[in-house]
Amino acid sequence: MRACKNRAMHDFDQLVERKLARLPAESAWRGDAGFMAKLRRLAIASDFALAVLAAQPALIERLQADGGAAPAPLPALDPGNRADWPRLLRRHRQAESTRLVWRDVVAGDPVEAILAGSTALAENCLQLALAALEAEFAQRFGTVRDAEGNPQRLVVFGLGKLGGGELNFSSDIDLVYAYEHEGESDGARPLAASDYFARLGQQLAKLLDEVTADGFSHRVDLRLRPFGNAGRVALSFAAMEQYFQREGRDWERYAWQKARPVAGDLAAGERFLAALRPFVYRRYLDYGALDGLRTMKAAIAAEVARKELADDIKRGPGGIREIEFLAQALQLIRGGREPALRERRLLPALRALVDAGHVDAEAGAALVDAYRFLRVLENRIQMLGDAQAHALPADPAQRERIAGGLGYADTPALERELQGVRARVASEFAALLAPRQAATGDSDLALYWRSLPDDGDAGQLAAAGFEAGDALHRSLCDFARAPGVRELSDATRARLDRVLPALLQAAAVSSQPDASLRRLLPLLHTLLKRASYLALLDEQPVALQRLVDALSRSALLGERLAAHPLLLDELLDRRVAGGLPDRTAMQAECAAALREGDAEASLHALNEVRQALSFRIALALLDARCDAQSCAQRLAWLADAVVACVLRIALEEMQAAHGTIEGGRFAVLGYGSLGGEELGFGSDLDLVFLYDAAADAQSDGARAMDAPRWFARLGQKIVALLGAGTGAGRLFEVDVRLRPDGAKGLLVSSLASFSEYQRERAWTWEHQALVRARAVAGDATLIAAFDGLRDEVLARPRDAVALAGDVSSMRQRMRAELDRSDGAVFDLKQGEGGLVDLEFLLQCLVMRDAATHAALLRPRATPALLDAARDAGAIDASTHAALLAAHAVLLDAGMRCTLDRRPRRVPYGDVIERARAAIRDAARVQGLRFQA
Repeated sequence: MRACKNRAMHDFDQLVERKLARLPAESAWRGDAGFMAKLRRLAIASDFALAVLAAQPALIERLQADGGAAPAPLPALDPGNRADWPRLLRRHRQAESTRLVWRDVVAGDPVEAILAGSTALAENCLQLALAALEAEFAQRFGTVRDAEGNPQRLVVFGLGKLGGGELNFSSDIDLVYAYEHEGESDGARPLAASDYFARLGQQLAKLLDEVTADGFSHRVDLRLRPFGNAGRVALSFAAMEQYFQREGRDWERYAWQKARPVAGDLAAGERFLAALRPFVYRRYLDYGALDGLRTMKAAIAAEVARKELADDIKRGPGGIREIEFLAQALQLIRGGREPALRERRLLPALRALVDAGHVDAEAGAALVDAYRFLRVLENRIQMLGDAQAHALPADPAQRERIAGGLGYADTPALERELQGVRARVASEFAALLAPRQAATGDSDLALYWRSLPDDGDAGQLAAAGFEAGDALHRSLCDFARAPGVRELSDATRARLDRVLPALLQAAAVSSQPDASLRRLLPLLHTLLKRASYLALLDEQPVALQRLVDALSRSALLGERLAAHPLLLDELLDRRVAGGLPDRTAMQAECAAALREGDAEASLHALNEVRQALSFRIALALLDARCDAQSCAQRLAWLADAVVACVLRIALEEMQAAHGTIEGGRFAVLGYGSLGGEELGFGSDLDLVFLYDAAADAQSDGARAMDAPRWFARLGQKIVALLGAGTGAGRLFEVDVRLRPDGAKGLLVSSLASFSEYQRERAWTWEHQALVRARAVAGDATLIAAFDGLRDEVLARPRDAVALAGDVSSMRQRMRAELDRSDGAVFDLKQGEGGLVDLEFLLQCLVMRDAATHAALLRPRATPALLDAARDAGAIDASTHAALLAAHAVLLDAGMRCTLDRRPRRVPYGDVIERARAAIRDAARVQGLRFQA
C-alpha cells in the first residue's frame, strides 16, 4: 500500500512538473516558492486552468499579485471589432473561469462563492453579447416599438442553476427569450417583434455557444421554452401567459421556480415573473404537485438506468438533483401560502424550510452539508478538463488527482464519504418523493366503498361502528352516483378510492362516528372540484386524521371546511400545533392581505386570513392548547385587525371619490363582547363611529362633501365592506344599535354630539355599555379624546342605591325577554347566574367606585375587571376567585356550544351550578336583584 502511494505521489510530481514546464520559463514568479506551491496545487486539480495560463501568461502575474480576488475587466465588443467578438468572449470566460479555479483550489473560497462567481460570469457574458447584438440589430432593422410607440427589448430569463445563482463550473445555461409587447421595428428593413427577437435570440445563442478555434463561451440550452424545440424562439408575454394557463405542466412550474431575468429588459422580466407567480405557487397547499414531480424523477431515473449513470452525482440516486427535488417540492407545496419559501437559491431555500418547520433541523443540516460536498466535487470534476461531467472519471489517475486535490488520503477515502453522503440524501428524498406504495390488501370499508352505488350493505357501516347505518349508506350511495364522482379522471378516482375508505375508518373510531360522517359528506362534494385537496389527504395521513378529529368535535368547523376547503391547509400548518399568534402577528397577517387599489381582492384575501386564523384558534380550543378566555381574546384581536384593514380600504375609496377632509379625525369603537375582548366564533360586532372636524369643513375632491356627509358615507362603507359577500365568505355582521339614540340616531356621531349625549341624555344602561367600550381603529388623538370622555362619564359620583336599582331593573327586563332557560337546560348568557349577570355586576361596581378608584377605568375584559374590583376592595379575594372560575366555566361551555352549532344552553350540573351560585351570591352581596 505504501509503495502504491509513493508511486502515485511520484506520478503526481512528474505530471505537475510537465504542466508547469509549459508556462513561460523566464518569469520572475518562478522565484516565488510560495506561489509555485500554489501553482502545483492548481496543476493537480485542473488541466484546463494550466492550459489557459499557458495561453494567457499575463493572468499568472495577476494571480500572483491579488490571489485572484479581482475579476478581469470586460472586453469591449463594438462594431469595429465585430469579427473578434467570439474570441474576446471566449478568452474572457476562460480567464475568469481559471480565476474561479484558483479561488476554489488555492484560496479555499466556499462553494457558494464559486457558484455565484460562475453565475456572474455567465450573466456578464450574456449582457455584454446581447448589448452588442442589440446595437447591431438597431442599425440594421431599427428598434421594436409597441402600438403606443414604446421601445421593446428582449428579455432573457435564466432558468435552472443560472436562475438560482448557483451555476456550476462547466454548466450549460438554460435560457428562455421573451418580450413584453407585440410591435414592429422602425428601421429601413422593419421586422415584426416575433421575428426580430427570434433572430436576436438565435444570434445571441450562437455568439456564446458556437465552438470556434478558441472553444466556446457558454453552452446554451433553449429547450425549456414553451413547446420546447417545437416552439418559437421568442414569445410575447401575452403568449407566454396563455401557454402557461392552457398548457403549463408541473415540470414547468418546477423549472420556473428558479427563473430570473438575467439580460435585456430586467424590469419587464420581473413584471412577467410577478404575473406568473400564481402558476408556480398555488394559493393552497399543493400536494397534487407531487405526482408530477414523481413523474419527472421517474423519467430521470429511467434515463440514468438506460445510460448507466448510477455514478452520476447530479442525476443518480442520492445526488444533487434529489436534494433539489426535495427542496423545490416542498416549496411548490407551501410557497403559495408562505412567501418566505419562494427562494431561488437552494441553500437559502433549505434554511427557510427548516425555519418554517417543514424540514427537521438535523435533516436540514445534513442536506446542506451534502449539497455543499456534492457541488464542490462536481466542480472539481468539471475543473479538471472544463467538461460537462457529473461523475468521477474512469481513469484511476484522474480520480486520484481529484481526491488528492480535495485533501483525501486516497481515492477510496473520497469514495467512502461520497457513498455515505448519497445514502443520506436518498433516505431523505424517499420520505417525500418516493412513489406511493400500493396497498397490500383491501379493508372491509374499502371493499364496501368500491361496491357503491349498486351494491354494498348498510350492515357493513353498522359493523364498523356507525349507528344510523341505513341513512348513512343511502347518503354514500348518493355521493357515489354524483356526476362529480363519475367524471373523475383515473388518477383522481384512484386517490378518492384510497382517501374515502380511510376517512370512513377514521370517522368510525372518532368520538362521534355518525356526526363525523354526516359532516364529511358536504366536504367530499367540495373536494371533488379540488383534486389538490384529495391529494393533500392522500399524501398526508396526519391531515386526514386531524380533519376527522375536528369534524367529530365541531359542526361549525365542518360547515366552514365545506364552504372554504382552503382551510384544509390549516390542518398541516406547523403553526396549528404551536402557539397562537398574538395581536401584532394578526395585524401583520391581515395587513399583508390588502391589495392596493383593489378593494374586491383585498376583501377576498382578508376573508381568507380571517377564516384561517379563526380556524386555528378553534383548533387550539378543541385541542386544549388554549383556554376559552384566551381564544375569545384572540378572536377580538383578530376582529380589531380586520376592522383596521377595512377602515383603510374605506378611506382609500372615499379619498379617491371625494378627496380628504383637512384636519378630520375618525375612530371606530367596539362595544359588547368586542370591546370586552370576549368575542365568540361567529359573533357579530357592536360598533359605534365617531368623527371630529371643523363645523364648515369640506372635502377637497372633485365631488366635494361636507364633513358630516363624508364621515357618514365612510361609516356606511365600513359596515357594507364588513358584511360584503366574497368567495371566501363575509367578514362580520355589524350591529350599530348602541350608537346614541339607537336606530333613530345618526350612524356616525361627531365627538361633540357624542360627548353631549353621554353627559346629558344617556341612560344608565348606556353608561354601563361604556364600561366595555374601547376604540379598535382610527385616529390616535380622537381615540384619546374618547378615552377621556369615557373616564369622565364612568367616574361621575353616583348614588349607590339608585345605581343598583337602575342596573337591577334593566337586567330584570332583559331576562324576561331573552332568557331561554327551562327546567332541563340553562341559558349560559341570559340565564340567572349567567354571563350577562356577571357583566352587569362588574359594570355596576365600576360606575359605583370609579370616582374613588381610577384603576377600575382601565380594564374592559372580565378577568381584568375582576382583578381591578378586588384591588379596589369592591370584592374580597374569595369572591374574586369564585367569579374568575365561574366566568371561565361559562365562557368555555358557551364557546363549545358555538363550535358544535348548538344553542348556548347546557344541562344543569354541579359545575354549572357552582358557577351560577358564585355569580348570584356576589350580585346579592352588592345589593343587586336580577331576578324579578
